[in-house]
Amino acid sequence: MSNRLVTAARLDDDAQYEAGLRPRTLDEYIGQDRVRENLSVSITAARQRREALDHVLLYGPPGLGKTTLALIIANELQVPVRGTAGPVLEKPGDLAAILTNLQEHEVLFIDEIHRMSPAIEEILYPAMEDYELDIVIGQGPGARSVKVPLQRFTLVGATTRTGLLTSPLRNRFGIVHRLDFYTETDMDEIVRRSARILDVPIDAEAAREIARRCRGTPRLANRLLRRVRDYAQVRADGRVTLDVARRALELLEVDEHGFDEVDRRLLRTIIEKFQGGPVGLNTIAASLSEEKDAIEDIYEPFLMQRGFLDRTPRGRVATARAYAFFGLTAPGKDPTLW
Repeated sequence: MSNRLVTAARLDDDAQYEAGLRPRTLDEYIGQDRVRENLSVSITAARQRREALDHVLLYGPPGLGKTTLALIIANELQVPVRGTAGPVLEKPGDLAAILTNLQEHEVLFIDEIHRMSPAIEEILYPAMEDYELDIVIGQGPGARSVKVPLQRFTLVGATTRTGLLTSPLRNRFGIVHRLDFYTETDMDEIVRRSARILDVPIDAEAAREIARRCRGTPRLANRLLRRVRDYAQVRADGRVTLDVARRALELLEVDEHGFDEVDRRLLRTIIEKFQGGPVGLNTIAASLSEEKDAIEDIYEPFLMQRGFLDRTPRGRVATARAYAFFGLTAPGKDPTLW
């Protein structure tokens, strides 16, 4: 399931296209207007004062542009960016080496920052707050602590799971922004922009159709556009019309809601096996033979945002809209209301 077409997680073949499709500046960035406006003010103020930008935490479901925004922040500040990821930083020395090599006002981007080990976090606290490293030299009674000064830098952290961040780490970010799913209007603009860059001839109605089915996620929009482009090349004259787009998406088994078979199976499992819920995450994961983190991070957010699934203290519940999607009536609900 990790390689399903509509997953918001990055697939192997995404990397070669994402670099070319990513916007480079805030002006080029489409959507997330509130986040973009706030970042613009913060970056401009930092540049005018010739100071390092406050540390930035970006959170939200995968595929919404957290990495892109980190690169844009560095570009707008006119400084280099050094990137790493929480799982990659295995020893305190790994992070210490990166920090000591940062130049003034540079950006350090840590993806999946919630997956850092506690030992790594301990290194980050004084680095973020006081711009210094606390290094212990020696062992036993003769050990002593030495403070190593660092250049003033900006840490940009990205996470899909803010709940897993410790309070001391979260509190050290001066700028915190959540990225939400994009509107269909924004997605339409993103699809048309990507089509221009990829030199894909596409009709306006076809772009809107792809935008409608890409789950409010730019990464998925670009992936679907590439698949539809292939279909148009092989089964049509190369131009993506509305009919070509619909036929391609039907072949890809992506329905009008942007659901694939995994989404439909998840909802059916809750409705048919567990009478619509509530049912626990571990039980759902076992029934689907899927990792619970993948369900919680990748599958559920979109289903919840579209009103097909609810999280309650007792577990997951299929909504009346989910029942209606399968032509069923939710227990105790009037079908004429949906």
